[in-house]
Amino acid sequence: MAASSTAYDAVIIGGGHNGLVCACYLARAGKKVCVLERRHVLGGCATTEELWPGYKVSTAAYVISLFLPQIISELKLKEHGLEILPRRPSSFTPLPDGRSLLMGPDAELCHRELSQFSTRDAEQYPKYEALLERVAAVLEPVLSEASPDPLPLPTSWRKVGIPKKMRDIKKGWSMYQAAASLGDDMPAAIELLTGPARPILERWFESEVLKATLATDAIIGAFTSISSPGSAYVLLHHVMGEAGGARGVWGYVRGGMGALSEALASAGRELGVEVRRESPVASINTSGGKAVGVTLEDGTVIDAPVVGSSVDAHLTFEKFLQPADLPDSFRTAVSNIDYSSASMKVNLALSEPPNFTARPTDPGAHRGVMPHHHGTMHIGPTMDYLERAYDDAKYGLPAEEPILEMTMATSVDESIAPAGKHILSMFVQYAPYMLSPEGGVGPKSPDGWDAIKDDFADRCVRKLAEYAPNVPDAIEHRQVLSPLDLERTYGITGGNIMQGAMNANQLYCFRPVPGWSDHRTPVNGLYLCGAASHPGGGVMGACGKNAADEILRDGRWG
Repeated sequence: MAASSTAYDAVIIGGGHNGLVCACYLARAGKKVCVLERRHVLGGCATTEELWPGYKVSTAAYVISLFLPQIISELKLKEHGLEILPRRPSSFTPLPDGRSLLMGPDAELCHRELSQFSTRDAEQYPKYEALLERVAAVLEPVLSEASPDPLPLPTSWRKVGIPKKMRDIKKGWSMYQAAASLGDDMPAAIELLTGPARPILERWFESEVLKATLATDAIIGAFTSISSPGSAYVLLHHVMGEAGGARGVWGYVRGGMGALSEALASAGRELGVEVRRESPVASINTSGGKAVGVTLEDGTVIDAPVVGSSVDAHLTFEKFLQPADLPDSFRTAVSNIDYSSASMKVNLALSEPPNFTARPTDPGAHRGVMPHHHGTMHIGPTMDYLERAYDDAKYGLPAEEPILEMTMATSVDESIAPAGKHILSMFVQYAPYMLSPEGGVGPKSPDGWDAIKDDFADRCVRKLAEYAPNVPDAIEHRQVLSPLDLERTYGITGGNIMQGAMNANQLYCFRPVPGWSDHRTPVNGLYLCGAASHPGGGVMGACGKNAADEILRDGRWG
């Protein structure tokens, strides 16, 4: 075994955006920090890779809005090269009959477009958005601090001191007061937080295209249906976050999503953070119930009294630690975390943008780009279409009629592709990680994905071609990331992009497991600082910042 390296105050496992944020805040407080990244590129799922000459592809995550402005300001990320490009318009849904719906932050545009389908919906939509914004305003402060642990759990699970109990009471009271501001909106807020998306949208609106467009936002990245309890919560993300330049405006990162990670790494270097790439961790080292560092796969030992893990709970607790390091009750709870996933990513290099039958490309358009190419392009025309796609997946089958959520960052960022070329990012639902075996006999497993992923990607391209017939002939390169590929490449269990399903029983004080929602773990000095902890998935950085706050509060360097 290699000799131990110089000791650090803290070592962070994983160079994703949350791990880098955590490292930066610890270094900002004067701590000596080392970040260990398994791959040759930083960013975790928020990365840019040059897959083909001249094409800088955001291979996994592709848009940004929830990233905390506070982090951008405090870490001076703009000075380190971060530039976020807003998307206006932001949403486009073509229909099989040749009509389409174009929407964005422009209220007049939304009213005009919706009026084609329903005068009532055109009047209702601003009211719906206003409700979501009021509820989101109450929730947003909750994202910016560690979750309290309000449940009366057995003392054998965890001994909680009076200072933490007082902090948790204060947080609970603050939330109570904020919730009181909702007044008559309280029942609607509760339903948005816990209920299914479909009945809510069907009460608000009558036009199928609007309901389907909004419902897609409720399920993207989740293995759930629009009729499942909890799916409505994701609707709130539509109006949360200001990283795109204004509330609810989602943006592209110039240079691809990896430019965010590189800006964080640059800020970290200025603060003294050491980043080691191609440094996969084999184990978290403990002594007397305390974390004392990590051992890399090459045998290198790195000493540190604080270990922050930005990888998921399965890897942290079930791979990097020994069973004897954790209480049985905690290990059981961790083993029960739901990692169900049904997402696939297809990245296409195109010689020209999709030419939608519903809105043909203007021959004089610069680089063939039309306004509807700027935002998210949805293929999922009706609520029943979305339901049927889920129905296939719940039986372990890729959707016969897949839901496509597509973005083309080259519409506003010419730096990421050769002149005149484009990158189309296609996020696909539903592609269940656990596949039924051929013939439907026997247990489900992910093993079949290598054999079928290209056929399923072909199906997705054919579906898009029903709306934009030029796409198949415009494809020059293609990358297909099945759920199994997502697991292998990015180290996310089950291909779950959120590091664990964002169901009500796995959010807030239940994330990752009840009793341990404040980034701490049963191993003293070991903290969770990634999406496995509160507030969960999405490119927001809050998990990393909140974890750093709690690490510094504990002050384990005394």
